[in-house]
Amino acid sequence: MEKQNFHVTAETGIHARPATLLVQAASKYNADVTLEYDGKSVNLKSIMGVMSLGVGQNTDVTITADGDDEKDAMADIAKTMKEEGLSE
Repeated sequence: MEKQNFHVTAETGIHARPATLLVQAASKYNADVTLEYDGKSVNLKSIMGVMSLGVGQNTDVTITADGDDEKDAMADIAKTMKEEGLSE
């Protein structure tokens, strides 16, 4: 299992566009990928789940990947978080 914490720095948090990009990144992999925020956990492959969390600026989230391609999934998701200016 791969687990990584991210501090969301984007002014708008994880809103529709970046949420879609994260879901697309996670969906490329077979691993089970979850996003945890404020005591709640959702499937990162579900746009509705991600949007339902309402992740704002200056908050911390934890992403977990579990499966045969977990390392690749986590690397791709971390890259997306950085490239989209969601976290540092």
